[in-house]
Amino acid sequence: MEASGPYLVLVWSPGGYTLEARSGALPRVGDHLKAEAHEHDLIVTKIGASPLPGDWRRCVFTVGQPGLTA
Repeated sequence: MEASGPYLVLVWSPGGYTLEARSGALPRVGDHLKAEAHEHDLIVTKIGASPLPGDWRRCVFTVGQPGLTA
């Protein structure tokens, strides 16, 4: 069964990481995502707990891949 609902994405960029709140189907490790505020694509490396204290949402950890198409 595919998990869905609110989750966070730890978005890589050349200037550092930021958090984006999203909802819907949780991506899987290896999936490619498009960063909402950046012009680069992301690869999901891990699904884990939110880095925010007391936050129950899952977090999608990513690395950037300039030039890839999501």
